Amino acid sequence: MKQILKILSYPFSVLFYLCFGLSLVVFHPLQWIGLNTFGYKGHKVMVDTLQWCLMRCLNILGTRFTFTIEGELPKNVPLIIISNHQSMWDIPPVIWKLRNHHPKFISKKELGKGIPSVSYNLRNGGSVLIDRKDPIQAMEQIVKIARYASQFNRSVVIYPEGTRSRDGYPKPWKKRGLDTLIKEMPDGYLLPMSISNSWKLQRYGMFPLPLGAHLKFIAHPVIKIANHTPEELISMTEKLVIDNISHD
Repeated sequence: MKQILKILSYPFSVLFYLCFGLSLVVFHPLQWIGLNTFGYKGHKVMVDTLQWCLMRCLNILGTRFTFTIEGELPKNVPLIIISNHQSMWDIPPVIWKLRNHHPKFISKKELGKGIPSVSYNLRNGGSVLIDRKDPIQAMEQIVKIARYASQFNRSVVIYPEGTRSRDGYPKPWKKRGLDTLIKEMPDGYLLPMSISNSWKLQRYGMFPLPLGAHLKFIAHPVIKIANHTPEELISMTEKLVIDNISHD
């Protein structure tokens, strides 16, 4: 049965990539129009709508999404969304489901050019691009996005693993960037998130993409930063995120 599903995944993957690529190409000028005509709000509408379209593209592969939010999310406060990272497909559901909290990303600088829609959003939507080979530049950008989020009550998404886990099992956390965010956003909240099964979409690499993956997202109850030390926050968050990753 698995072999049959893999064979079937080839034509469905071709169809998926056609729709995926078309979505990125179409929304690139739409983002430009939204930003230059209506400012931040116009751009955000286009970015959010793109994420919905990308999720529908994944539905072509039979991909399902379960997004659970445990507890009420505070409004009009800065958030640090701390999550494990399994694949590029983690991102559209997070942006779409948490769109009212304006998620921004700390991304590697290589993603800032050459990718329709994605690069434009990273350069113009409030995210920051870091040079992993330049720790000083990276810290400056993390401080920048923390202050931006604090000023405008946005959310910052950080993946403390630093890179994707390709088998679903998280890598050790790199804590310096997260520690900096916490110290620069003392009035904010942490939103721990556990992501499961996203890695399965790339178990064969970028092609073919397997059929029937069930991506699961759990947004855990928020933690007020001011109530704990940075060390306590990082320790309890790491345990919470990792303990709730499923490996089914």
